[in-house]
Amino acid sequence: MTTTTLSAPSAPVRPAAPRSSAPAARRKALLHWIAVHAIAVAAALFFVLPFVFVFLTSVMSDSQAMSGELWPDGWHWSNYAEVFNTPGFLDWWRNSLIYAGLGTAFTLISSLPVAYALAKFRFRGRRTAMILVISTMMLPPQVVVVPMYLVWAQQFHLSGSLWPLIIPMAFGDAYSIFLLRQFLLTIPREYLESAKVDGCGELRTLLRIIVPMAKPGIAAVALFQFFYCWNDYFGPQIYAAQNPGAWTLSYGLESFKSAHSVNWNLTMAATLLVMAPVIIVFFFAQKAFVEGVTLTGVKG
Repeated sequence: MTTTTLSAPSAPVRPAAPRSSAPAARRKALLHWIAVHAIAVAAALFFVLPFVFVFLTSVMSDSQAMSGELWPDGWHWSNYAEVFNTPGFLDWWRNSLIYAGLGTAFTLISSLPVAYALAKFRFRGRRTAMILVISTMMLPPQVVVVPMYLVWAQQFHLSGSLWPLIIPMAFGDAYSIFLLRQFLLTIPREYLESAKVDGCGELRTLLRIIVPMAKPGIAAVALFQFFYCWNDYFGPQIYAAQNPGAWTLSYGLESFKSAHSVNWNLTMAATLLVMAPVIIVFFFAQKAFVEGVTLTGVKG
């Protein structure tokens, strides 16, 4: 008698995973990390090396500066003291602070209400008004510099001062209005309606609701305007060139050049002193600056 033995069905054989996939993935990730960081280091060096060059030149002697030697033979820190002792240098500092401070304050005070109206009010011709504001950004200041100078010099007798540059900022700035308007569009209208239900008028809504919520955008606009005023060379050259007491730092740097030679060590030391406030301000306000610039492009 023959017995038949039934064997259990064998499990399907799965193909073995290739052993080289995991090491290959790790190798690919490592190469990607190296490539990204190499590009980042190269970009950092691209931006940092000019500052290093300016600093090293600022502590060289007059004979060594711009001679082809990259490392100073001696550290001449007295160059900075000599720059501070330059006649009028502290006045240039004061004028730059007044120009940048008042210009930034006037721009914010005048531009924020206009941006608020263009972003949140519903009125006929709103889009046309926005187009007119943007169109003024396309007009270079060099086009109107001659008639504007004649008005300020002959009608108001303010040539030789910085007031022809500061006073117009109290009437708004097209670029600042555009940026603030773009940021205010990101604020939900429900907040404004709730404020009106609570009895807030438009001015109180602007000061109590809009301004606290728009701090990143306001900070970005303030930094843009401060940097523009601090680095402005064209305006002081037109209106304050004939009065050394009204020069700013950006224009006063020209005095370190003579007709036949340039004191490059002193020029570089003065350049670092001019750049220092801008770098410090941006270092402490970079978070609000980046956030404000990012959010201003959310809506159109």
